[in-house]
Amino acid sequence: MSQQVELFYAPQTRATGVRVLLEELGAPYILNVLNFKLGENRKPDFLAINPAGKVPAVRHGDTVVTEQVAIYIYLADLFPERGLTPAVDDPLRGPYLRWFVYMASCFEPALVDRALKREEPPQSMSPYGSFDTVMENMREQLSKGPYVLGDSLTALDVLWAMGLRWGMVFGIVPEFGEFKDYTASFFERPAAVKVLQEDQNLAREQEEAAKAAGVS
Repeated sequence: MSQQVELFYAPQTRATGVRVLLEELGAPYILNVLNFKLGENRKPDFLAINPAGKVPAVRHGDTVVTEQVAIYIYLADLFPERGLTPAVDDPLRGPYLRWFVYMASCFEPALVDRALKREEPPQSMSPYGSFDTVMENMREQLSKGPYVLGDSLTALDVLWAMGLRWGMVFGIVPEFGEFKDYTASFFERPAAVKVLQEDQNLAREQEEAAKAAGVS
């Protein structure tokens, strides 16, 4: 199977983090860029890849993977020689998977409820407990070392650096010192610097294309 990965991508979305991960992995990849403002994510060709019309999605040979966390795990496992994923028999593999799922099952639901000013569900029904609990759990984890798992950079760090940065930019995630130090350090990495700059340029190009097409 070819090792080239196709990333279905739009700037300033969750796909940005996946592109950073691909750069960190040194993986060969191509971008299939979609302009959401022109509705390209709702066209039949892409809906056949992801019926939700959302990015990121990746295609690798005959395999299509959607859902952010699944993509991160898949790609890091695809290029194990880059050292961004613990092996199955590594004691860190369990915590590695835990913090991936924590992003999807706890962090993001808590952020959405807070952003929409929705009342938190009762503890007995909540997938995340409480917003404050989620933030304190992550704050405590990051106090243990420069990376999510301590001394080792993994694919987890791309996911969490992107998520925490986004949350702080929009004033949802509290600007704890641990979060600010962690994201500041990560976004000095060459892969992040490159992708974020290109992301901004592409977002401007898509905005101009939308205006030229009469789409506001």
